[in-house]
Amino acid sequence: MTDNLQTLRDIGWRLWDPIGLNGPDGPPDEAIDEYDSYLIEAFAMLQAGSQIQDVVAILMDIESEHMALGELPDAEERATQTVLELRAIALTP
Repeated sequence: MTDNLQTLRDIGWRLWDPIGLNGPDGPPDEAIDEYDSYLIEAFAMLQAGSQIQDVVAILMDIESEHMALGELPDAEERATQTVLELRAIALTP
């Protein structure tokens, strides 16, 4: 997993970033691992064969419930794009 961690972070910060911490110079150093556990969970689910919509639903739930951000208008789009990129990596031999 550590081999993929930077890639997962890049995807998460570029496509998902529900809190909106990413700036023009990238995420702040103190927050670089903010989304790691969520992205690792999503990645593991995809490797285990979970359906895309199930993983999208998990990211949306994390955002709306766990982070208490509610249902943001672009949440599904961001989660879907994130999961599609994670899936491409998860399925790479």
